Amino acid sequence: MKLFYHPDQERHAPPTFLLRGRPADSPEGPVRAELLTRGLASMGLSMTPPTEVDSSCLRDRLARIHAPRYLEFLETIHARWRALPGAAEIVAPNVHPCGGGHHYPRHPVGLVGWHMHDMACPMTADSFAGILASAASAGAAADAVLNGEPSAYALCRPPGHHAGPERAGGFCFLNNSALAATVLRERHARVAILDVDLHHGNGTQDIFYDRGDVWTGSLHADPADFYPFFWGGADEHGEEDGQGTNVNLPLPLGSDGATFLATLDRLIERLVAFRPQALVVALGLDAHKDDPLAGLALETEDFTEIGRRLAAIDLPTVLVQEGGYPTAHLGDNLAAFLGGYTAA
Repeated sequence: MKLFYHPDQERHAPPTFLLRGRPADSPEGPVRAELLTRGLASMGLSMTPPTEVDSSCLRDRLARIHAPRYLEFLETIHARWRALPGAAEIVAPNVHPCGGGHHYPRHPVGLVGWHMHDMACPMTADSFAGILASAASAGAAADAVLNGEPSAYALCRPPGHHAGPERAGGFCFLNNSALAATVLRERHARVAILDVDLHHGNGTQDIFYDRGDVWTGSLHADPADFYPFFWGGADEHGEEDGQGTNVNLPLPLGSDGATFLATLDRLIERLVAFRPQALVVALGLDAHKDDPLAGLALETEDFTEIGRRLAAIDLPTVLVQEGGYPTAHLGDNLAAFLGGYTAA
């Protein structure tokens, strides 16, 4: 298996985010990559950087899943924000068009509110370079699978599955899993994305909700009680050409590994019925019981079994790192997953 990571991801390093109304240390920083890399090193694995971070090919692929004005926003907003009198060093919203806005704003404050749907996506001067490097890592892993690798892993931070067509949220800016699926679609008519993160991948769902060529499935903590709150219910099935190709299986808060695995089996059955030709796994490790954002109660050994079951699907597969936040177990959880995946 080839593994990809670009060190420019470290350039996105917001010090804080807003949690329950208070500034808190951000769990989504370069230390995540350090801990995950240690897990890979414990298995004797190392990563390769993508050959290009900012290429016309990557930009073209991103434009298939994100609105052009959103991509322009991500690239230019920090400079526009800092030009405002009294603006902070970090870009963060202070107004949102709740209920839906009627007019796309011109002012930077309005743009930030339009494109950032929560307070977990602050941007610094170097953030866009790190965000682009994360996406490039996912693109490189998908290219490796197109070129004959049976599977490839991308260590991506910031993660991506909460990023919609023109919305950032939940630490996510560009949807790396959707990008990987877009690359796979260049050769395969039917692609599936299976999301095993603690949180529902609402951005991924939004991108493909009316499409029948990319199946999206997620098991996650019930959004009635957990982030992202407003998406991820079992009644969200897709629409138009995508009717029936979106499957959500919410789990009660605190669910253990046995419940998670039984639900994963049901989700895999739905995936197989779609008959995909290639697979993207949105790999969250934050379902572990000790994750700082904990909502479920998996043990490290449960990730081994998740890896086995996903490998048994036996499709060309891109593994894209989503959540999983700093604990003493984070690297072990990744090693457990990959150990199960490669042993199958």
